[in-house]
Amino acid sequence: MSINLRTVYAFAREMYPKNSSTPVQYGTAGFRGRAEFLDSVMYRMGVLATLRSRIRGGAVIGVMVTASHNPEPDNGVKLIDPKGEMLEASWESIATDLANVEDSELEAHVAKIISDNKIDVGSSSNVFVGMDNRYHSPRLLKAVADGVIALKGNVREFGIVTTPMLHFFVVAANTRGAYGQPTEEGYYRKLITAFETLRGDKLENGNYRNKLIFDGANGVGARKMLQFLKRMHNSLQVEVINKGDGKINENCGADHVKVKQAVPIGMPIVEPYTRCVSVDGDADRVVYFFTDDAGHFRLLDGDRIATLVADYLMDMLKRCDLDLSMGLVQTAYANGGSTDYIANTLKVPVACVPTGVKHLHHKALQYDIGVYFEANGHGTIIFSDNAKCLIKAQSETNPNAKILLQIIDLINETVGDAISDMLLVETILNSKGWDVKDWLATYDDLPNLQLKIKVQDRNVITTTDAERVCVTPVGLQEAIDKVVSNYKRGRAFVRPSGTEDVVRVYAEAATKDETESLAYEVGNLVHQLAGGVGPELIHPGKTISAHI
Repeated sequence: MSINLRTVYAFAREMYPKNSSTPVQYGTAGFRGRAEFLDSVMYRMGVLATLRSRIRGGAVIGVMVTASHNPEPDNGVKLIDPKGEMLEASWESIATDLANVEDSELEAHVAKIISDNKIDVGSSSNVFVGMDNRYHSPRLLKAVADGVIALKGNVREFGIVTTPMLHFFVVAANTRGAYGQPTEEGYYRKLITAFETLRGDKLENGNYRNKLIFDGANGVGARKMLQFLKRMHNSLQVEVINKGDGKINENCGADHVKVKQAVPIGMPIVEPYTRCVSVDGDADRVVYFFTDDAGHFRLLDGDRIATLVADYLMDMLKRCDLDLSMGLVQTAYANGGSTDYIANTLKVPVACVPTGVKHLHHKALQYDIGVYFEANGHGTIIFSDNAKCLIKAQSETNPNAKILLQIIDLINETVGDAISDMLLVETILNSKGWDVKDWLATYDDLPNLQLKIKVQDRNVITTTDAERVCVTPVGLQEAIDKVVSNYKRGRAFVRPSGTEDVVRVYAEAATKDETESLAYEVGNLVHQLAGGVGPELIHPGKTISAHI
């Protein structure tokens, strides 16, 4: 098969010219930005995915068109490697350079990627493409597909799917069906079969009630949840709100619920303590919430999901008489209350890594069973091949091991999957006979507060120790330590934003008032020592409430 690289340039010039001089950077979330400036980026990522597939021996590479929890006018793109993981870190810079090169240099730049990586351009290449339900996603998906076609790759378009579904399809195809069938029906079948096998005919147990409100963020998750329900034989009673009548993520979805500490728009009047769940625009994040009998909003975020799952899995391992290593991976944003509970009550090793899913996923792979969830609700559980083999062998004589095998099938190990994670939580709560009060009672969250401090240049802040220790400016960490020492159960850290010239401050302490005071003090230290812009901070206690 011969390939003429002039075709790459011709497509770009005629259909996808670069229309923005603003540099873009491939990060943990891929590329994100206003949709009207992304056509050329999408086309070039189609080209890159084709090359990536060839260097991986023709394995399927995924390309997902989505901006996840961003507002509806935004869009984005991220690549999925053959095992369902994020794009290999060393290729992030290749993606960034390719997206930023001028049209006139595109042909030469692609030729250089081919040469530098010794890619056989005549070999087979396979790319799966999916998109969320933003109104501009079909146009951008076509740009990706044309990028694949320009290099004579094979492209399979899945249309509107959740991000976790595309990850599932990639792994299923590359394992030749061992992980599941790489189709939408194959995805539904695997998860529903596991869920309904675990649930049996016991739809309610103890305090657990078979009723759930599902906030779909007006995104693709709402559509797919409705498809699940059509196939679920009434095993889970779900009322779906924010199905798609409003704007994606606007006053709804997991990010809104987590950040605003408030119920989403369109929330029906329900009994106190009714379980409610919110997913984000592409359904890779999930958080639970409820209102108590006094009408107070209560959040059960990714930290709560992680502790619930870790507790359940530890108990199952004991019942199976299996000696497997298990670890829970968090970031510095994890609530100190959850970390104490995991380490001191559950006795599960806790690892802290820098912010970003790729860091959590990589660390989780080091355990037989690795549990990771960010506080925002993005996470999953990974089982090693060794763990799966031992559990399977034990299942021949131990019924608890059979249950654990179904749990593995229920989990989308490739990436955080809001619907899969939700079905897992429902399974565990039903098994324990718990309602949200029981779940919330396992430990007390420490009050916490996050602030953003505007600075001239965010790059003056550098960190180490999983972003918990500030290295520069010199003297800032010492000043933070001194302030923190004045507060009971105090903890605070600062880190630069990845996208704007602000420094993010996180603080927690024993009480709400102390948390606000600590955040205020640390914020002013950043302002004074790291080039703050604008006036000094006003005490946050007068303008903002801590997240309790």
